[in-house]
Amino acid sequence: MHMKKLLFIYNPNAGKGLLKPRLSDILDIFVKAGYEVTVYPTQKYRDGYKKVAKFEGDYDLLVCSGGDGTLDEVVTGMMQREDKIPIGYIPTGTTNDFANSLHIPKDLLKAADVAVNGEPFACDVGRFNKDVFVYIAAFGLFTDVSYQTKQEVKNVLGHLAYVLEGTKRLFGIPSYHIKVTHDGEEIEDDFVFGMVTNSKSVGGFRNMIGKNVVFDDGEFEATLIKFPKNPLELNDIILSLATGQQDSKYMYSFKTKEVTFESLEEIPWTLDGEFGGEHDNVHIKNERQSLEIMIDPENKSTLMYEAAEILLEEEETR
Repeated sequence: MHMKKLLFIYNPNAGKGLLKPRLSDILDIFVKAGYEVTVYPTQKYRDGYKKVAKFEGDYDLLVCSGGDGTLDEVVTGMMQREDKIPIGYIPTGTTNDFANSLHIPKDLLKAADVAVNGEPFACDVGRFNKDVFVYIAAFGLFTDVSYQTKQEVKNVLGHLAYVLEGTKRLFGIPSYHIKVTHDGEEIEDDFVFGMVTNSKSVGGFRNMIGKNVVFDDGEFEATLIKFPKNPLELNDIILSLATGQQDSKYMYSFKTKEVTFESLEEIPWTLDGEFGGEHDNVHIKNERQSLEIMIDPENKSTLMYEAAEILLEEEETR
């Protein structure tokens, strides 16, 4: 009898070593689900990516554990492969936006159970020039926070780091003059922040984007925030972010399958919370349902239901 094979990749440093005391129980869950398990703790930055892109052997499932950064490495590696396999995810990072959006349990053992006994859900992946992201590509305000806040600080302060760093620096904020092209439309303006996202909660800002984001609809939601010309405008923008109410005076928001950002200067971007390089020309494209993530079958209907509800809402507003 062919035992199913599982490759388990985890970041030993994620989330204050949350995984360590649970490792044995997690491996036990994998084996009880009928898997022969190969275990690989990542050794350095980008190691997860290399391991996934290059592994040989006929694995049936890949499970990864860590924060959003680890997941991003694994997904990027998987998208390089011809023979893609489903990915299970056990979130142990400081921010686990992607897991929250897919209703992956916070409890590690429950997440491990979903990873091996759940159902694969085909979700969209974003191509960013030659790179890949799962739930967000962004530039400007808020975005440098996640990779400039040192790892150890990030653990203790957790989500607070994200919010405080954002507000503390508002007055020295850089703005970028960008031409944005999507669906035959052109927008040219000065922006302090922009993001293209596939997810309902980003960097802990649950209200930041419109509620209508579904993981498998082939579309991203883009939000661009204009440069505030005075303290009054700045307050309006902060209020709008805090309440989650889009303010069309200061923001552009649209859905798209493909979008291009052109600027004269190179702008630093972040992809899924990790540094994504500096670019003066960015082309983002949605690859629909090109990646399978293991989720709880009960939540699969929720995700589908959310999608159906959104479609109904949109019908009603037309």
